[in-house]
Amino acid sequence: MKLAGAEASRYCAKPDPARAGLLIFGADTMRVALKRQEAIAALIGPQGEGEMRLTRIQASDLRKDPSLLADATRAVGFFPGPRVAFVEDATDGLTATVAEALQGWQKGDAQIVVAAGNLTGKSTLKTLFEKHLNAVCIGLYDDPPTRDEIEAELAKAGLTQIPPAAMTDLTTLARALDPGDFRQTLEKIALYKYRDPNPLTPQEIHDLAPATIEAEVDDLLAAVADQNANAIGPLMRRLEGQGVAPVTLCIGALRHFRALHVAVTDPGGLSAGLMKARVFGPRRDAMQRQAGNWGMHKLESALSLLIETDMTLRSASRAPTMAVMERSLLRLAMMKR
Repeated sequence: MKLAGAEASRYCAKPDPARAGLLIFGADTMRVALKRQEAIAALIGPQGEGEMRLTRIQASDLRKDPSLLADATRAVGFFPGPRVAFVEDATDGLTATVAEALQGWQKGDAQIVVAAGNLTGKSTLKTLFEKHLNAVCIGLYDDPPTRDEIEAELAKAGLTQIPPAAMTDLTTLARALDPGDFRQTLEKIALYKYRDPNPLTPQEIHDLAPATIEAEVDDLLAAVADQNANAIGPLMRRLEGQGVAPVTLCIGALRHFRALHVAVTDPGGLSAGLMKARVFGPRRDAMQRQAGNWGMHKLESALSLLIETDMTLRSASRAPTMAVMERSLLRLAMMKR
């Protein structure tokens, strides 16, 4: 049986113990690891591994001794309770071994959980679990966590009342971070809000989220977009002293102005465009104001200037690169005038 989307997430949170097996696969190893950990914990409970009701089998060991999986499913543990035989890093080369274990599985045996990397549509291991009447196949792709998944993670930590603005920022943040980093961020938020009756705010999410770009670079780009030319020089000197490369500043500026351009050209409006550009928190409010002030045509001119600057920085020109970058930012800050 094949499951996907919200249905797959619900199953990993509460797997059916009567099923013989579960396959979780995907290109993102962290996403696969998180989901199979969740499924195994739901099957055997928090004390299951300590009570030796979880048997881990490496794919390389199973290739050498195919009987390991069948033996693990039938083994009787010292502690009572459900058991799991977990096969890690499985490939299509183990399809016959897993198929034999599934065929011989009986009620009361350990449930077989298999984790694999990216499997193609013609994968024999994937086909085995999809067509098996008593097994489940879940493929995890590069889609960000859904709103339901985010709410479920926060609910586990006791956070059930999330205002719409905060949920919008969390959804945007989920698109910008890797699954592991996003889960750690949710854990930080849960710890920070422990026993705090006040609603979660966008400012708190912004403060607890990992920085995707240095804060002082953000300050510099905000000064440019707000046409605050007087602030550019001191900020440039500070960043230069910290060893920030001019190319890094140019890339950050291109990212910032592209996000503004996405916002002003999005059919759904500025808010929808900034969400697609993965901008959240107080920075989103500032960029929404900037996008409205600049307009589409001025932003296109700004992007042309930044692309020209990037090409100059990467060329064989002998011009001092930091001075070239500062000159371009000053031209941007004064462009709207």
